[in-house]
Amino acid sequence: MKIKNSINLHKGLTFIFILSVMTIYNNFNIGAWIYLALHGTYGILWLIKDKIYPDKQWETEISFPLGIILFFILGLYWIAPFILISSNKQPSEILIATAVIINIIGIFLHYSSDAQKYYTLKYHQGLITEGFFARCRNTNYLGEILIYLSFTLLVNHWLPYVILTGFITLIFVPNMLKKDQSLSRYDEFANYKQSSGLIFPKLFINSSEK
Repeated sequence: MKIKNSINLHKGLTFIFILSVMTIYNNFNIGAWIYLALHGTYGILWLIKDKIYPDKQWETEISFPLGIILFFILGLYWIAPFILISSNKQPSEILIATAVIINIIGIFLHYSSDAQKYYTLKYHQGLITEGFFARCRNTNYLGEILIYLSFTLLVNHWLPYVILTGFITLIFVPNMLKKDQSLSRYDEFANYKQSSGLIFPKLFINSSEK
């Protein structure tokens, strides 16, 4: 099996999982519905993206046991909706609005930058130093972090914050650094690295870095 099999299964089941928890706890308040709409739709969009412009790094072959382990690791993301729905917490209107805004920005950055990367590399190999990647080397990861941050804000519980921090620290950042190491084979990477941020866009550039 491939890495993407575990990821896609988790993304595809997210909508069903959240709706099931809502049914079990008979919680159909606005907070639960908003969470279902945001996180459930994110999973559906992921599956659509995988069909239109898949990410090659998820095509890696893995053993079936490792695939099962990966699925359960991703299952940590389901703790957030479980806490929100089972506790019957109702996020405030301001918190809901903030989460929706952050989610929309994250969706835009994540899926749009992934599309740029896929179609650029399809026709031209090399560094991508324009568009979404002009000032940030990992705009797709930034978008994904914002997406999961929006889910965490809705729940507003310490545990989802710890889980998100763990994924960023143990998975996202190491992947970004590994990508930097791979791109360092290009002569122009040194200059590109100076003018771009690892996660957040580098908006201001010193004249000595141009």
